[in-house]
Order: sequence, then C-alpha cells, then structure tokens
Amino acid sequence: MPPEGGNGVTAVLPVEWVEVDVRADFGEFVRTSLPTLLRYGHALTGNPHDAADLVQTVLEKLGARWASLVRRKGVEPLAYARRSMANAHVSRWRRHRRERLVADFPDVVGVSGVDRLEHEPLWQALRDLPPRQRAVVVLRFYEGLSELEIAATLGISPGTVKSQNSRAMATLRKRLEEG
Repeated sequence: MPPEGGNGVTAVLPVEWVEVDVRADFGEFVRTSLPTLLRYGHALTGNPHDAADLVQTVLEKLGARWASLVRRKGVEPLAYARRSMANAHVSRWRRHRRERLVADFPDVVGVSGVDRLEHEPLWQALRDLPPRQRAVVVLRFYEGLSELEIAATLGISPGTVKSQNSRAMATLRKRLEEG
C-alpha cells in the first residue's frame, strides 16, 4: 500500500521502489516455501533430483509472473505453486513416457545416488501411481490438505479429488497386499 502524506493524499512510489519491494516479497516467499515445495516435489517425482528440477522450473515461471500474481485478489501463492508443480509434473510425464530405443547398450552402467526409500514397498507403490493420483495422495496425506484445498490446488473438482484418491488407495492396498 502506498504511503500517505500528512494531508491524506496518497503518495506515488517510484517504479524502482515497487520492483524492489515485489522482488523482496518473492525472495521471502521462496525462503519460507522452499522446504515445503521440495518435499512436495520429492513425493511427486519420486526422487530429490527431479524434485529440485521441478521446483526450480516452477519458481522461475512464478518469479516472472510474481508482480501480477500478488496483485490478484484471492490467489494463495503456495497453492498456486503446488498446482503449477503438479501440472508441470504431469506434462513432463506425458512428454517423457514414450519408449526410447537405443542401438547399443552402454558399456558402463551409470552410478546413481542411493535413495533411502528405494526399497520401501509403500514408496514403490506410490511411485507407480499415475501422476494425478499421486498428486492427490501426496497433497492429502503428506501435506495434510482437505479435499477442497486439493481441488483448488490442482484445478479439478472435489468429486475428481475423491475418485482419484479412492482409485489410488485401492491400487496401493492391492499392491501392498501382493508384496
């Protein structure tokens, strides 16, 4: 809110001051929300490296739109970021789910970091869920959001949240009983 002078007239701030204030506000948002977004990204993607890439991609886009986003009434930046992450993850999954055939096998097997949850049955079953079902489960049980908050975050109806959660729970139960 612009400062008021002593005579009740609203002062107009120079554009440079407003830009600095908006950048500082975005920086504060990133500082406070980054751990939450990284946890959410890890649960969505299944590994911390892809989670960091996903968060970075979304924060770059969010930073570019930050000024217009904070001017809108009723927009919760964290919910907006979560929804953007879920959408970006689903889009990336759609683009990369195709098979890629190679002419020859590589000579050396690549070494990857060891994920401590790699052999956990629940984590494996969660990772095998379709992206939207996984997003609903993570938001509901990992982030503790209500069905209405999940619907608003993902841009879907509450009924879709319920059906996706029901299907995911049935799949998880089945896979855990088999394993």
